[in-house]
Amino acid sequence: MRKIKVVDLFSGAGGLLEGFMQSGLYIPQASVEWEKAPVDTLRNRLKTKWGISDANDTVIWFDMQRTDELFSGFDDEKYGKSKGLDYYIGDKTDVIIGGPPCQAYSQAGRTKDEHGMKYDYRNYLFEYYLKTVDRYQPELFVFENVPGMLSAMPDGTPIVDLIKADVQKIGYEIVEDIRNHALIDMSDYGVPQNRKRVILVGLKKNGNTYEECQQFLTEFYDKILPKYQSEKKISVEEAIGDLPKAFPLEEPVYIKGIGRQSYTVPDGDPTWGHVVRFQNQRDIEIFGLLTEDIESGKNELQSADKLNEIYNKATGGNSKVHKYHVLRRDQPSTTITAHLHKDGLRFIHYDSQQSRTITVREAARLQSFPDDFEFLSTRGNQYKMIGNAVPPEFARRLSSAVRDFLIYLDENENRKLDFHQNWEEVSKCQL
Repeated sequence: MRKIKVVDLFSGAGGLLEGFMQSGLYIPQASVEWEKAPVDTLRNRLKTKWGISDANDTVIWFDMQRTDELFSGFDDEKYGKSKGLDYYIGDKTDVIIGGPPCQAYSQAGRTKDEHGMKYDYRNYLFEYYLKTVDRYQPELFVFENVPGMLSAMPDGTPIVDLIKADVQKIGYEIVEDIRNHALIDMSDYGVPQNRKRVILVGLKKNGNTYEECQQFLTEFYDKILPKYQSEKKISVEEAIGDLPKAFPLEEPVYIKGIGRQSYTVPDGDPTWGHVVRFQNQRDIEIFGLLTEDIESGKNELQSADKLNEIYNKATGGNSKVHKYHVLRRDQPSTTITAHLHKDGLRFIHYDSQQSRTITVREAARLQSFPDDFEFLSTRGNQYKMIGNAVPPEFARRLSSAVRDFLIYLDENENRKLDFHQNWEEVSKCQL
């Protein structure tokens, strides 16, 4: 059977594409990412895991804003050479996936920026995503972003209204009631993490009315996607509890090939990512204090006021935003974010004996990356790639729902796809 062709935009390290590949239903035509570390990581993964021999060419390192060059090819001093998307895709693909960088929409980003991210160019990167959709006319597209996009209004107009208008201009529809249909908690889909994201599925109109398209899209969100929910939520301990423990050292040491260490290093390959980042004695003591408070059942130090007090006393500062959070052993993790590349103070391991923050491999587990997924580059970049990714386990389930949606559309008397498959054979590929 012909696999479903997929193109991945703003791909990062490939968390979304990884899930689509795991389903066995899709073949990647091309990916685009403008940061080098994720590009190297994705190229390596596609070659070594999925047998995509030309991944060095089809994973394109380039700026999505330069669409004309991206389409037709380029020879650039920074990004090198590429034949361009037209060469690798041809005139059409089946599905386009991806999500523009979300910092401009995030509540945290708007809080920190003095202008509330009003002038951040990333507010409008969706336009380049949709320009690519318009060029290659997939049957469906999948657009992932943070819940903050639902309230973002950089120019006074809600960003979702701008997206809806642009989607309709190029002949597609997205679900009208985004908040009640497309805001998905990924902990419901086998991811050990409370991570809410907006998942917009764009449907090519193909002559259907607005009402018909809304009916199709509602079917996807209300009936098709929920079939792939997990039976129970996965806790932090279930996700990372079997990994080797690392304990604080009495004195920091220097370990060749790893650097300065304040924790024991578990046996194994340190490049796998299960090595604790260096912490000073002050923070180690605070980690122990906070985790012991939870383990004892007292929970006297977990309020925002108490955490602020502890932080300001330790640093001599006067911050109104506390920096500490202990992951709860018996619950899904809080949302794994790219901020992990700066520090892990909001991702403290639940075990008081270890008194530490989580490792790269633990962050990857909480994002549902498989253990054989290799993150290239520095540890800081590894944390960043993981925090920015779509959890592969959610993506795997989503990819099967997208397959089911394509079958549903092709079988609907008011709707036929531009491409046809032996759907009976495709349907045999189940989770």
